Amino acid sequence: MHEEQIDFLKRLAKGIAAQFGKNCEVVVHDLRSPDLSSTIVAIENGQVSGRTIGDGPSNAVIKALRTDPSKLHDKLAYLTKTEDGKVLKSTTVFLRDEDGTPSALFAINFDITLALAAQEALAGFISTSAAPQEGPEVIPRNVTGLLDELIEESVRIVGKPVALMGKEDKVRAIGFLNDAGAFLITKSGQKVCNYFGISKYTLYAYMDEAKRLQEEGGQAD
Repeated sequence: MHEEQIDFLKRLAKGIAAQFGKNCEVVVHDLRSPDLSSTIVAIENGQVSGRTIGDGPSNAVIKALRTDPSKLHDKLAYLTKTEDGKVLKSTTVFLRDEDGTPSALFAINFDITLALAAQEALAGFISTSAAPQEGPEVIPRNVTGLLDELIEESVRIVGKPVALMGKEDKVRAIGFLNDAGAFLITKSGQKVCNYFGISKYTLYAYMDEAKRLQEEGGQAD
């Protein structure tokens, strides 16, 4: 049964890669591999991350599998980054055995680097220096817009405005932003500090506390 599932994931990977093109990397990991540093059994458009068959998953996934696999959860549409600086929109889905043990991992990593650059260039092209009476000021939309969306989502998850948030609420929000890859964005830390009214020291403390809470029973990436 496991081999049939892996075969299906391989065919699914080919289909998704063919549908969305060369910027869409699709990876199949066999988590039953005796060597967790060599789990990739299929990869389409591997040039996105520079990986090939025989390579492994992220260190975070390896660590989680070696500790408590039951804490692994699917993660959808979050930001990641390659060693050479590409920005990726990623999704990770786990296939499980009947007892709930993860047996395979299906990952999609879409390279949005050029899209972000084009978006920023276009925003700069259409922005104006119009006087207030001529109409509203145009605010260019670039990668910072992604951070704004993630911050807004963190507030929605907590369920209350920042002015009413206590420490636990802010720890939860910061934990979400960290898991979503928000801090991969340049100068995101200061913007998050300003938004939540905390210092850089407190930001790092909240990130550590959120991680500790995850390890004690929350979600792990």
